[in-house]
Amino acid sequence: MVAAGSAELYTEEELLPLSGLQHLAYCPRQWALIHIEQQWGENRFTAEGNLMHRRSDSGAAEQRGELYLARSLRLHSLRLGLSGTADVVEFHLDPAGVALPGRPGRWRPEPVEYKRGRPKKGAHDRVQLCAQALCLEEMLAVAIPRGALYYGQTRRRQAVEFDASLRAATTELAAQMHRLWQAGETPLAEYGPRCEQCSLLPICLPQGRRVGEA
Repeated sequence: MVAAGSAELYTEEELLPLSGLQHLAYCPRQWALIHIEQQWGENRFTAEGNLMHRRSDSGAAEQRGELYLARSLRLHSLRLGLSGTADVVEFHLDPAGVALPGRPGRWRPEPVEYKRGRPKKGAHDRVQLCAQALCLEEMLAVAIPRGALYYGQTRRRQAVEFDASLRAATTELAAQMHRLWQAGETPLAEYGPRCEQCSLLPICLPQGRRVGEA
């Protein structure tokens, strides 16, 4: 295991699921219930999310002129200690991009993550997307300044700039996830508005504990 800010790298065996960053940013207890206790729950929101991902999870690549789409692209970062899968990575023909095996020219990657619902107030979706970009930067040795979130309810894209603040927050969250994993403890429940939309509500049972209670 490496410390935050260390030049050392995680090993392949130490990599944690990149998707867990979204869970952790939303609620540390939710992350622990899923990733430490191996518990999961389905509700309308998770079902709609599964439908949203069916096409991107196909793994089929597609060429559209100067745009190449790679679906279900495997990602990893030994610096952050993460591994996962990007819904879609768009490669735009760009002289400043990177070479791709079997394809002429150079290509600039931009990750695109598909979400049900509409844009959220919290940063958990943007953190997950930024982590994908950081993995791609490490894997391809190329700068990725932006990506996009596609929301099923609005059927619109939301551009996401990977600025210094978002990169720092993503890096720290990855380090926090490794600390929690090493501790192996599930945080106590703190009931709040976000709980009502969580598929783990019947498992977590946070109603008896309010934010700020000892």
